[in-house]
Amino acid sequence: MTTLGVISDTHGLLRPEARAALSGVDRIIHAGDIDDRATLQWLNTIAWVTAVRGNCDRGSWAATLKEHERITLEGRTIYVLHDLSAMTIDAAAEGIALVISGHTHQPQNENRGGVLYFNPGSAGPRRLGKPITLGLVHVTLDAVVGQIVSL
Repeated sequence: MTTLGVISDTHGLLRPEARAALSGVDRIIHAGDIDDRATLQWLNTIAWVTAVRGNCDRGSWAATLKEHERITLEGRTIYVLHDLSAMTIDAAAEGIALVISGHTHQPQNENRGGVLYFNPGSAGPRRLGKPITLGLVHVTLDAVVGQIVSL
Protein backbone atom coordinates (compact mmCIF):
# COMPACT_ATOMS: atom_id res chain seq x y z
CA MET A 1 0.00 0.00 0.00
CA THR A 2 1.12 3.53 -0.81
CA THR A 3 -0.24 6.48 1.14
CA LEU A 4 -0.38 9.76 -0.74
CA GLY A 5 -0.58 13.09 1.00
CA VAL A 6 -2.65 15.31 -1.29
CA ILE A 7 -2.58 19.08 -0.88
CA SER A 8 -3.64 22.01 -3.02
CA ASP A 9 -4.15 25.75 -3.07
CA THR A 10 -1.61 26.52 -0.35
CA HIS A 11 -1.06 30.00 -1.84
CA GLY A 12 2.25 30.43 -0.02
CA LEU A 13 0.96 29.21 3.35
CA LEU A 14 2.10 25.82 4.63
CA ARG A 15 0.36 25.51 7.99
CA PRO A 16 2.00 23.53 10.83
CA GLU A 17 -1.17 21.39 10.94
CA ALA A 18 -0.67 20.49 7.27
CA ARG A 19 2.95 19.55 7.91
CA ALA A 20 1.89 17.30 10.78
CA ALA A 21 -0.90 15.66 8.76
CA LEU A 22 1.52 14.85 5.94
CA SER A 23 4.23 13.34 8.12
CA GLY A 24 4.63 9.65 7.39
CA VAL A 25 3.11 9.65 3.88
CA ASP A 26 4.95 7.83 1.11
CA ARG A 27 4.53 10.56 -1.49
CA ILE A 28 2.98 14.03 -1.75
CA ILE A 29 0.87 15.36 -4.59
CA HIS A 30 0.40 19.14 -4.78
CA ALA A 31 -2.45 20.02 -7.17
CA GLY A 32 -1.32 23.59 -7.84
CA ASP A 33 -1.61 27.16 -6.67
CA ILE A 34 1.54 26.74 -4.63
CA ASP A 35 2.62 30.38 -5.09
CA ASP A 36 6.23 29.88 -3.98
CA ARG A 37 9.21 27.55 -4.26
CA ALA A 38 9.69 27.36 -0.47
CA THR A 39 6.48 25.34 -0.06
CA LEU A 40 7.71 22.68 -2.47
CA GLN A 41 11.15 22.64 -0.85
CA TRP A 42 9.62 22.10 2.57
CA LEU A 43 7.24 19.37 1.32
CA ASN A 44 10.23 17.59 -0.23
CA THR A 45 11.70 17.20 3.26
CA ILE A 46 8.69 15.00 4.11
CA ALA A 47 8.39 12.86 0.96
CA TRP A 48 8.86 12.86 -2.80
CA VAL A 49 6.62 15.57 -4.32
CA THR A 50 4.77 15.61 -7.62
CA ALA A 51 3.30 19.05 -8.30
CA VAL A 52 1.39 20.68 -11.14
CA ARG A 53 1.11 24.35 -12.02
CA GLY A 54 -1.99 26.22 -10.93
CA ASN A 55 -3.35 29.48 -12.31
CA CYS A 56 -1.54 31.44 -9.56
CA ASP A 57 1.84 29.76 -10.10
CA ARG A 58 3.91 32.28 -12.06
CA GLY A 59 7.53 33.22 -12.36
CA SER A 60 10.71 31.36 -13.13
CA TRP A 61 10.35 28.98 -10.17
CA ALA A 62 7.07 27.63 -11.65
CA ALA A 63 8.29 27.29 -15.25
CA THR A 64 9.24 23.64 -14.82
CA LEU A 65 5.85 22.64 -13.39
CA LYS A 66 3.61 20.87 -15.90
CA GLU A 67 -0.09 21.55 -16.45
CA HIS A 68 -0.80 17.89 -15.66
CA GLU A 69 1.08 14.79 -14.56
CA ARG A 70 0.38 11.11 -15.02
CA ILE A 71 2.00 8.71 -12.56
CA THR A 72 1.64 5.03 -11.74
CA LEU A 73 1.63 3.64 -8.20
CA GLU A 74 0.77 0.12 -7.11
CA GLY A 75 -0.17 -0.62 -10.73
CA ARG A 76 -2.75 2.20 -10.73
CA THR A 77 -2.64 5.25 -12.99
CA ILE A 78 -3.11 8.66 -11.36
CA TYR A 79 -3.80 11.85 -13.30
CA VAL A 80 -3.07 15.19 -11.61
CA LEU A 81 -4.13 18.65 -12.78
CA HIS A 82 -5.12 21.90 -11.11
CA ASP A 83 -8.50 22.70 -12.63
CA LEU A 84 -10.74 19.71 -13.30
CA SER A 85 -12.76 21.71 -15.84
CA ALA A 86 -9.62 21.82 -18.03
CA MET A 87 -9.38 18.02 -18.25
CA THR A 88 -9.43 16.91 -21.89
CA ILE A 89 -9.22 13.14 -21.49
CA ASP A 90 -11.74 10.43 -20.59
CA ALA A 91 -10.27 9.04 -17.38
CA ALA A 92 -12.31 5.83 -17.37
CA ALA A 93 -11.57 5.07 -21.03
CA GLU A 94 -7.84 5.58 -20.39
CA GLY A 95 -7.81 3.26 -17.37
CA ILE A 96 -7.11 6.01 -14.86
CA ALA A 97 -8.01 5.01 -11.31
CA LEU A 98 -7.58 8.40 -9.61
CA VAL A 99 -7.94 11.99 -10.80
CA ILE A 100 -6.53 14.60 -8.41
CA SER A 101 -7.40 18.26 -8.85
CA GLY A 102 -7.56 21.48 -6.86
CA HIS A 103 -8.62 25.02 -7.79
CA THR A 104 -12.13 25.11 -6.29
CA HIS A 105 -10.97 25.12 -2.64
CA GLN A 106 -13.86 22.67 -2.11
CA PRO A 107 -13.01 19.12 -1.00
CA GLN A 108 -14.29 16.26 -3.16
CA ASN A 109 -13.96 12.51 -2.67
CA GLU A 110 -16.26 10.92 -5.25
CA ASN A 111 -16.18 7.71 -7.24
CA ARG A 112 -17.65 8.09 -10.73
CA GLY A 113 -17.60 5.22 -13.18
CA GLY A 114 -14.81 3.41 -11.38
CA VAL A 115 -12.61 6.54 -11.17
CA LEU A 116 -11.99 8.34 -7.87
CA TYR A 117 -12.19 12.11 -8.36
CA PHE A 118 -10.34 13.66 -5.45
CA ASN A 119 -9.89 17.31 -4.57
CA PRO A 120 -8.23 17.87 -1.18
CA GLY A 121 -9.70 21.37 -0.90
CA SER A 122 -7.46 24.21 0.19
CA ALA A 123 -4.80 24.00 2.88
CA GLY A 124 -3.86 27.67 2.44
CA PRO A 125 -5.57 30.90 3.48
CA ARG A 126 -9.28 30.60 4.21
CA ARG A 127 -11.44 31.79 1.31
CA LEU A 128 -15.14 32.39 1.02
CA GLY A 129 -15.89 30.45 4.20
CA LYS A 130 -14.65 27.14 2.72
CA PRO A 131 -12.96 24.63 5.03
CA ILE A 132 -9.20 24.26 5.46
CA THR A 133 -8.41 20.70 4.36
CA LEU A 134 -5.99 18.35 2.70
CA GLY A 135 -6.27 14.69 1.82
CA LEU A 136 -4.83 11.24 2.20
CA VAL A 137 -5.28 8.61 -0.50
CA HIS A 138 -4.44 4.97 0.10
CA VAL A 139 -3.52 3.14 -3.10
CA THR A 140 -3.32 -0.65 -3.32
CA LEU A 141 -3.53 -3.17 -6.12
CA ASP A 142 -7.21 -3.66 -5.23
CA ALA A 143 -8.49 -0.21 -4.27
CA VAL A 144 -8.01 3.54 -4.17
CA VAL A 145 -9.52 5.10 -1.04
CA GLY A 146 -9.55 8.82 -0.33
CA GLN A 147 -9.91 10.64 2.97
CA ILE A 148 -10.43 14.37 3.53
CA VAL A 149 -8.55 15.72 6.58
CA SER A 150 -9.81 18.90 8.24
CA LEU A 151 -7.07 21.16 9.59
